Amino acid sequence: MDAPSYEQPTARISSPSGKWILLTTVLGSSMALLDSTVINVALPHIGEDLTAGLTALQWTVNAYMLTLAALILLGGSLGDRFGRRRIFVLGVIWFAVASLLCGLAPNMGMLITARALQGVGGALLTPGSLALIEASFHPDDRARAVGLWSGFGGIGAAVGPFLGGWLVDGPGWRWIFLLNVPLALACVSIALRHVPESMAAPHQAAAVDSGTGAVPGDTARRQHGFDVSGAALGALALALATYALVEARNGSVVVALSAAGGVAAGFAFVFVERHRPDPMMPLSIFASRQFTAINLVTLCLYASLGGFFFLTALQLQIVVGYSALEAGTAMLPTTVLMLIFSSRSGEIAQRIGPRIPLTVGPLLTAAGMLMMLRVDLDASYVGDVLPALLVIGAGMVSFVAPLTVTLLASVDSGNAGLASGINNAAARAAGLVAVAALPLLTGMDSDAYRSGEAFNESFRRAMPICAAILGVGAVLAFVTVRGAAPDRDRPQCRRHGWLTTPPLEPRPNRHPR
Repeated sequence: MDAPSYEQPTARISSPSGKWILLTTVLGSSMALLDSTVINVALPHIGEDLTAGLTALQWTVNAYMLTLAALILLGGSLGDRFGRRRIFVLGVIWFAVASLLCGLAPNMGMLITARALQGVGGALLTPGSLALIEASFHPDDRARAVGLWSGFGGIGAAVGPFLGGWLVDGPGWRWIFLLNVPLALACVSIALRHVPESMAAPHQAAAVDSGTGAVPGDTARRQHGFDVSGAALGALALALATYALVEARNGSVVVALSAAGGVAAGFAFVFVERHRPDPMMPLSIFASRQFTAINLVTLCLYASLGGFFFLTALQLQIVVGYSALEAGTAMLPTTVLMLIFSSRSGEIAQRIGPRIPLTVGPLLTAAGMLMMLRVDLDASYVGDVLPALLVIGAGMVSFVAPLTVTLLASVDSGNAGLASGINNAAARAAGLVAVAALPLLTGMDSDAYRSGEAFNESFRRAMPICAAILGVGAVLAFVTVRGAAPDRDRPQCRRHGWLTTPPLEPRPNRHPR
């Protein structure tokens, strides 16, 4: 294995090595992105094949999001300490093995467990792919390389539902997981042959572990460990809260105890993060009111979007009668709008300030979700589905890039990567809670997805809830968001099609100049 490098990275985009690095990172991150988007169109087929109720289908989605949201901050720092290529390759292999287990799962219990393991792999490879770009490319090419990584990832997000629907309708839902195995083999092979190893210099270890980007001079702090206790408590809090929401319709003592345990684990997480010398999520970053406000807005916006895309993929198949391929293809306009116009939206926000886009965008998205009330058994794609999705897409174009611009402007440059990671994890946690809570709030029972009429009634109750949550986010943005400082970091992921999470921005490069 190559010795790790601490030197200034020199790869250029136009060079063969630069192209191999880009290919490797895009392949790796696309696997995680594809599985988080195509799973929704496969759910009815999974439920029918494995004789599962709605609760089990919720866990099929949430098990992945749970471990990914809980561990993505921790995963982002492992490569700096142990080698970025090493951790990235480990994440790809882990993800592939978990995908194989998903594809071979004989029952829902095995599938849900394997999905949770997939999330662990995703938490290693998703930030790891971005870290490889930061560590490998020359500073003059780094921003463009990150932009290409983000853009190709967005193309993957657009192709994902189409490809997933084709696989589900053709060889079967198991192939949306099994396809990851050859992709992983190619990714690992390229990485080991063409991607140089790198890690943070020894004198930077403490800064890497803390995620602050500042290199302390005290040598006694250089050997801090990783915040495993914080990651475990965060995962436990999310898991118990999700279990309580998903199982709440049963009203058992176990549900009540889970809810109480989730709250207790949440308080314990805050206590540990406050008192550890090297926290996974330093609470001091929330001293910025703007940063706190943007994350509250993020919770509202991505909770609504996570619930919407989960339910809409089911609505189009169960109620309207689309095949998995048709349902996946139907969602493409939203992703295409994001890919084409998200960079321009960020530029507009930098000229006029983020408050208007962050207020108008959620309201426009909410209007599109209310338009989805027309999508029922007799819905026309051109007359009913497409107009609603175009309005939703226009709203998302309006707020996603300005959200990132404002987030990065709310912290100093040394904390940009940490801020982006926290924001990304918050969005994933919000989607996790929404998928758990919306069926409960709309009165869906475990067999609701087997009846078009019953599911349609619940869907009609869910859309106003999603719209109302977006309205709360718009009000929060209008009241709390100030203008973004023009001299602060600007997003490098300027073009993307990731619908249920904000783009993950790189942390500042720590190589010596």
